[in-house]
Amino acid sequence: MTDVDALERILRSAEDIPPERAAEIAARLEKTPIQEVVRLVERSTATRAAVVLRLLSRRRSIAVFDALDAAHQADLIDALGDRAVYEFFAELDPDDRVSLLDELPAEIAGRLLRTLDGSEREITGVVLGYPKGSIGRRMSPEVPHLYEDMSVDETMDKLRRVADDVETIYTLPIISRDRTLVGVISLRELFTAEGSAGVAELMAEPVFASAHDEAEETARWFLPLDILAMPIVDDSGRLVGILTFDDAVDIVEDADSEDTARSGAHEPLQQPYLSTPLLRVVRSRIVWLLVLAVSALLTVQVLDTFEDTLAAAVVLSLFIPLLTGTGGNTGNQAATTVTRALALGDVRPRDVLSVAWREVRVGMLLGALLGTIGLGLASLVYGLDIGIVIGSTLFLVCTMSATVGGVMPIIAKKVGADPAVFSNPFISTLSDATGLIVYFLIAKTVLGL
Repeated sequence: MTDVDALERILRSAEDIPPERAAEIAARLEKTPIQEVVRLVERSTATRAAVVLRLLSRRRSIAVFDALDAAHQADLIDALGDRAVYEFFAELDPDDRVSLLDELPAEIAGRLLRTLDGSEREITGVVLGYPKGSIGRRMSPEVPHLYEDMSVDETMDKLRRVADDVETIYTLPIISRDRTLVGVISLRELFTAEGSAGVAELMAEPVFASAHDEAEETARWFLPLDILAMPIVDDSGRLVGILTFDDAVDIVEDADSEDTARSGAHEPLQQPYLSTPLLRVVRSRIVWLLVLAVSALLTVQVLDTFEDTLAAAVVLSLFIPLLTGTGGNTGNQAATTVTRALALGDVRPRDVLSVAWREVRVGMLLGALLGTIGLGLASLVYGLDIGIVIGSTLFLVCTMSATVGGVMPIIAKKVGADPAVFSNPFISTLSDATGLIVYFLIAKTVLGL
């Protein structure tokens, strides 16, 4: 058993830890690598996590709190007590503060904001001023103001003075006196240049984004550029903040986690599984289950409509799981592929016809392969007529499901919905119902029922 596992077992009775045992646990926590302490907190309930944070030194407790997801931080607010919360909140970066505030009730968020000093409240307000989902909401406004008419020596002197108060000093935006972004320069270039050289001679053309741009889209095109940070400007081209590589990674990870959860028919938990309250786990799943249960009634209605057909050829019922499963899987494959392509920018909403035509051909090829196998196997066991029904249905179901699965995420994107919401759960239900209709219509035609 590792030291962290032993600590976790002790903390299961955290409310009853005596003072002398608390000192022992605190000493062990101080010797534990910080990444293991973060893991311990993530696996603990809010009460136990609060105990861990109180037992840590101030420096380590702030570092651990900062490493947690915003939803997890919000759960800890009540358990920690006002003094600790105010201290942790003040130490967060402005963009991380805003993420936490978004998870809190308005009354608590307002109280926390009022505890900040004037300058920290002002820069946090800059980030809060941008819409949710925009890159301005995820940037850091703590960026040094370096002007194009400064020399290298002047720039380095200023960086030394402000280094502790800004987000990064490795990628540096250069601005004009009216704060318009004109270039970028790296610390390496400044460090190796002559002190008397002008910054304007060394700076490069900037790669930048507008503060109102969509956060996920911006982060996805920024990451492949392999640069450490990128300036963010307002609608007039004035510098308002900076997006760092690690913040962009967080944005993409959050988006991917959300897409994965919704593709699996539940809402994202937004914090580690074991530390998520039980009722929140239930809430993340129940709405989707109700929606899918209601939509599954379509399949029941189809079966009821073709009850006489089933009674006349009972063997048809044996193939229902095969056909519905194949249709659902085919649609899900197409939807997942296109959803991912939309997220990466490989596919745009205006490409809907190209995607539809491509998936029609993919579905036909898949259907031809599976249909041929189904025709052969079913004919050997149940006769040629049943083989033709199964083979034809597999061909049409694959073609239809692939097309629908490819198009629906694009339609969702076009109407402003989350493509993942329109993916696997709904496509499976749609494929079940329509696939059964196709199946029974072919059976009635071929078998003369």
